[in-house]
Amino acid sequence: MHPAKRGSGAGGHHARVGRTTGAGGHNVRVIPASALPLVDRHTHLEGALDPAWVRREAERRGLALPGPLEALWGGGAALFEGFIEAFLFGASLLDSREAVRQAALAVARRTLAAGGSGVDLWVSPHFLVVHRAQLSLTDFWQGLDEGLSEARALGLRSCVVVDAVNHFGPRHGHAVLDLVLPELPAFVKGFSTGGLEGCPFRDWAPVFDRARAAGLRLAAHAGENGPGSNVREAVLEAGVERIVHGIRADDGTLALLADRGIPVDVCPRSNAGLAADVRPHPLPRMLRAGVRCALGTDDPGVLPCDLATEREAARTLGLDEAEMSRLLRHGAEDAWCLA
Repeated sequence: MHPAKRGSGAGGHHARVGRTTGAGGHNVRVIPASALPLVDRHTHLEGALDPAWVRREAERRGLALPGPLEALWGGGAALFEGFIEAFLFGASLLDSREAVRQAALAVARRTLAAGGSGVDLWVSPHFLVVHRAQLSLTDFWQGLDEGLSEARALGLRSCVVVDAVNHFGPRHGHAVLDLVLPELPAFVKGFSTGGLEGCPFRDWAPVFDRARAAGLRLAAHAGENGPGSNVREAVLEAGVERIVHGIRADDGTLALLADRGIPVDVCPRSNAGLAADVRPHPLPRMLRAGVRCALGTDDPGVLPCDLATEREAARTLGLDEAEMSRLLRHGAEDAWCLA
């Protein structure tokens, strides 16, 4: 049976909420403080595999684990190229419906164990189905549907964001949409770009416009491995409504994000490993500028972390209790999995 198509309900009970209009006309969902859930606002399916499962699968297939993956699991450092090698090794194991199901369950178990009850989950079907030709799109969606359905039974709310690769360019973005739009499952709520920020966001505008017309919400990794000006360009010229990372944004861009109420997903462990030149981490400055920051784990199966360790990392940056509470509130109110 194919996963439910768009238009069917996602299921699951959640707290009654209200809405208010924030800065810049942004429509903010307001959740009572006593009902605020802890949400992982950004994690990648392919980068969130259970290390024990990866070890078992590697042994079963007679594969050697990459040195950078072992190093990162042990808390060591690796160059960006090493991280990519580790990430791609895990992704190569997602070659069946059952493997995708296990990957979704790994996300659920990690999130729930850290006290979370929701996750916005990024996935890369074009990379797995077309670029690597590891499995069919039907098997990918069905495995994901089965895993997320089991996760929902355990108490985890979720939604999916389809990720394209910025540096592959807009033609690739259209190919991603060509692949997924004809039979898009109901649990897919958004479209995003990731990868290296090598292609101007203005060039991606037609792709984002097409995704928006199909009913998808729009996000972009920006200001992570590219200049902070990419954040402004993604918002003003590509029309995205959510930024992932944004840690290189200057004060003027932070003011823009605050004025427009643009949510920003920040991932301290990932940023420490993949954007080590950004010091000190700008999360306190971002929050104090009025930006609606929230926490995500990004690739916790490669760079070990969970929501609990990300919250502790945020606290060690000098956030006070009121700021920690704002992170929690933003994380829930702007989460697509709770919308």
